[in-house]
Amino acid sequence: MTTISLRDLTDEDRAILFEFQQDPEANHMAAFTSKDPTDDAAHQSWWNMVMRNDAITKRGILCQGELVGSVMSFTMEEKLEVTYWIAKEHWGKGVATGALGQLFRLVKTRPIYARAATDNKGSLRVLEKCGFAVSAEEKGFANARGKEIAEYVLRKDGA
Repeated sequence: MTTISLRDLTDEDRAILFEFQQDPEANHMAAFTSKDPTDDAAHQSWWNMVMRNDAITKRGILCQGELVGSVMSFTMEEKLEVTYWIAKEHWGKGVATGALGQLFRLVKTRPIYARAATDNKGSLRVLEKCGFAVSAEEKGFANARGKEIAEYVLRKDGA
């Protein structure tokens, strides 16, 4: 059985998480990524902002004790949202589902929202398993795809 746990992010995690985000397939699926995922200086600037912001709940995701991703909750446009990133080699193993379940024990605010490209079936399945339902469809510019695409806004009301 796979053991999933969360822990506080540390400055040592930055380089590992940055490396995970270099994967072209992962970027394509996430779609709404940084303009240049290989820009280390931009990633460092973003990382510093996240780490200084106590309003962002940020955790490293461990699988069998190894850092394999991150999960965060943050406020955007007065709504609490979640985001996560899992190293591609850990997709399809229940890591994201387990990590979100643990995050929801820490973050009790509801409703809580998530977003996913409409063609990101894996992420949509994770969010559905965690109690999210599609509440809207929007369009936005996806840096990783270089064009505007459709995304679902999902909402979770219960525990």
